[in-house]
Amino acid sequence: MVTAFRKWQSISLILRIVCGLVVGVLLALSVPDNGVVPVFGNLFVGLLKGIAPVLVFVLVISALANASGDIGGRFKTVVFLYVVGTLLAAAAAVCFSFAMPVGMVLTDAATNTPPGGIGEVIKTILSNMVSNPVAAIMNANYVGILCWAIIFGMGFKKLASEGTREMVAELASVVSRAVTWIIQLAPFGIMGLVYSAVSENGMSIFVDYGMLLVVLVGTMFLMTFIVNPLIVFMFLKKNPYSLNWKCLRTSGVTAFFTRSSAANIPVNMELCKELGLDEDFYSVSVPLGATINMEGAAITITVMTLAVAHTLGIQVDIPTAIILSVLATVGACGASGVAGGSLLLIPMACSLFGISNDIAMQAVGVGFIIGVIQDSCETALNSSTDALFAATAEFKERLDRGEEVNMNF
Repeated sequence: MVTAFRKWQSISLILRIVCGLVVGVLLALSVPDNGVVPVFGNLFVGLLKGIAPVLVFVLVISALANASGDIGGRFKTVVFLYVVGTLLAAAAAVCFSFAMPVGMVLTDAATNTPPGGIGEVIKTILSNMVSNPVAAIMNANYVGILCWAIIFGMGFKKLASEGTREMVAELASVVSRAVTWIIQLAPFGIMGLVYSAVSENGMSIFVDYGMLLVVLVGTMFLMTFIVNPLIVFMFLKKNPYSLNWKCLRTSGVTAFFTRSSAANIPVNMELCKELGLDEDFYSVSVPLGATINMEGAAITITVMTLAVAHTLGIQVDIPTAIILSVLATVGACGASGVAGGSLLLIPMACSLFGISNDIAMQAVGVGFIIGVIQDSCETALNSSTDALFAATAEFKERLDRGEEVNMNF
């Protein structure tokens, strides 16, 4: 048994995840009503969601308390990349929707209440920032976690003794090691998640909403394989596809099946460590990306809104499309602070065209129907880009200092 376990551990984690994926598909096709296999997926996602808030809180405090160098330039770069990437995603969604205008069969509305406007989204973000720190960790409120971790980290940096700061660093190492153990369970978790996806969802969604999915997923693929690599190339002047593929196969695959950027934070932390990034930097930039880097959400908001407009025969001019892109960008950055994520921001964007809330909420209902594909692709894009842009920001600083950067992964 020990020998078999060691051989299993010696295999690449990515290869083990692929094995889990294949086994999950085969089990779903052969025994679709098994109640045990999905438990592996639920437990894996539960472990990731459980450890992620603690990991972010502890690592950000440790990074700020023990930071020795100036990493402010990197943070400016990565925030710029996150915001510009999200804006370009919304603009790409507008172009794709204009090139392939699609409508939708409106369904019953979802029961959740959408935000009343961009002001309410911003108000929600501000409220989350000042949430009780214990409640923020318990509720996985990453805006609040980041704010309180920054405050405590700065406090430790200014007031704590060296021994106390070392204790915080050791605590961060312990939590990171726990994350490493959890990630080793990914093949079994992916097996359970794939089993659930294949056994519970038929192919009908591809027939009823095929063209809508083509526009949504097509835009996400455009961002993943063309726009984002182009952004990286403009900053690094090096071939970006090796780094891009590394982030996709390590972060994107897991995020596709967990469908949770928050649950994928530990995976991205491990990825950044594997890429050789500075822990003081990625400990903050990765959870920040999970909060404001929302390319997939911006695409969903834009495409779904324009699909409603096309269904109702509303003509969309270029200035209005530009305003929609900006609105979708701001809304997407606040999606993590709104119950229901990107889908519940569709009514806010629809209000730009005078579309009633009742009709817009029917589009939200359509979003939930196709969510098994849309949300998975959206999360994979968001999460893999968190690591991609974090690496880009740090590699750019190294190149500016005249250091050599290896882009072969």
